[in-house]
Formats: sequence, C-alpha cells, structure tokens
Amino acid sequence: MFANNTNMDVFIIKKYIKDFILITIGCAFMAAGVVLFLLPNQLSSGGFSGIATVLYYLFNFKIGTTILVLNIPLFVISFFKLGKEFFTKAIFGTVMLSILLDVFEGAFQDRIVITQDKFLASIYGGLIIGIGNSIIIKYNASTGGTELLSNIISRISPKFRIGHLMSLFDIAIVVVNMVALKQIEIGLYSAISIYIINKIIEALAEGINFTKMLFIVSDKYEEISKEISDKLGRGSTAINATGMYEKADRKILWCVVSKNEVAKIREIANNIDRNSFMSIFNAREVYGMGFKKI
Repeated sequence: MFANNTNMDVFIIKKYIKDFILITIGCAFMAAGVVLFLLPNQLSSGGFSGIATVLYYLFNFKIGTTILVLNIPLFVISFFKLGKEFFTKAIFGTVMLSILLDVFEGAFQDRIVITQDKFLASIYGGLIIGIGNSIIIKYNASTGGTELLSNIISRISPKFRIGHLMSLFDIAIVVVNMVALKQIEIGLYSAISIYIINKIIEALAEGINFTKMLFIVSDKYEEISKEISDKLGRGSTAINATGMYEKADRKILWCVVSKNEVAKIREIANNIDRNSFMSIFNAREVYGMGFKKI
C-alpha cells in the first residue's frame, strides 16, 4: 500500500514538473511574439499586455513588470473563486511570462528589428503568441489578464461566457491603445493579431486534426455497417429514429472516421443503397479506440 502511494506521489510530481516546463515554453513563445513583433510596432495582443504596451510608450514602464502588477488584484480574488491547481498554475504562468517579457525586452529590444511592417508583425506576432497561449491553455494554466478576469466573472455569474468576455475586454483595450497612441492603424493591425491568436488557440487547444462524424440513413444500414467494419476497421452505431415525413421508424447509422476515410464510406453507402442519405460534420477531437487515447 505504501509503495503504491509512493509511486502515485512520484507520478504526480513528474506530471507537475512536465506541466511547468511546458508552461514555461509557452510563456517564452508569448514573450518572443510580443517583444520581437508587436511591441516594436506599437501593436497590441489585447489583454493586459495591451495596457502594458500603452504604459510602455507613454511612461517607459517595463511591460512584464506592469502585467504582473495589474494581475495582483486578480490573484487575490481567484484564490477564493478558482481551483487550487488552476490558481497555482495561473500564478506560475503570469510570473514566468512577466519575467521573460522583461528579459527578452532587455536582450532584444532595439537590438533585433525583425520587421517594421505592421501587417507582417501582426501576422507573425499573432502566430507565435497563439502557439504559446495554446500550450499554456492545454496544461490548464493561464497568464492572467483578461483571461483570468473572464474566468472569475464567469464563475461568479455563469450567464457570462468566458469567450465573449475576453473578446469585449480585448476590443476595449485595443480602443484604449488607439486613443492613447493616437493612431487608428494600430487598432486595425492589432485586430488582425488578436484574430490570428484566437484562431491558433482554437486550432491547437481544441485539436487541429479534424475527424468527421457521419450520420447515414438507409434501410440497408446493417450491410453498410458491415462493409465499413470489414474494409475500414471502423465501428458504427445504429440509433433508433422516426422519420417525421413518413411517420416511420428508421435506423440512423452513426460513425466517426478520419477525414481521409469519408470518400470511401460515401462510396460504400452509395454502392449498397443509392437512396441512402448522409450528413457529415466536423468533430474537433475524438478519444477512444482507433483515435487518441483518453
């Protein structure tokens, strides 16, 4: 019994070490995207980094330190409202990002100028920040800012959705950037960067390898199911349904396959029953036999 407990403790420690290492890598990506692309071009990625960018150009405040200071009140609130694991990782992520932003700023700012083209900066900055943020989200962490604030508000009042709140905060902060720095173009380019960040997070955090979910309506569902199993090795499920037009009981065949297998299944269904009906949907991620391990 003691041996099992010890093994479990070792496993948990290794897991946390791995998580914190990967969160650090994610923070490094985010810091690089901000310092090398967005900050030199006065662009914003939304969130507290947008506020820190304004304060950097108006008062020369260090961007990492500013983000850390702005997050302190949120840490106090989140301690009581969010889970301990998320709270711990949120503090680690925010502190690590703040440190790396200041380190990268001191090491690279005014020494390495990759591009002064705001359009390119918004694209590549958004891409790199999005990759870093995806890593952080995947390991149940946060870098504070509007994401943490949105989590707190959503926990207090569930009617507010985190994604909608973050979008509203980002828009407000970009508008503040435009007004403070007196350049409308900054807001337009920053919007491109924010859009790319959100799309990268959506793709990487939720799954970039799209699978397909198929619904097949056919009187010959058993034959189609057998052919799918024999030729592709995929399982399927028959679901009871009622056709409302004919008021008749039917079976709907449901199966999940890779996108490369859709054409083959369409061919199978068509060869067996030319009157079959098929609907195809995107499935972000699928866990289980034949797909990702849970």
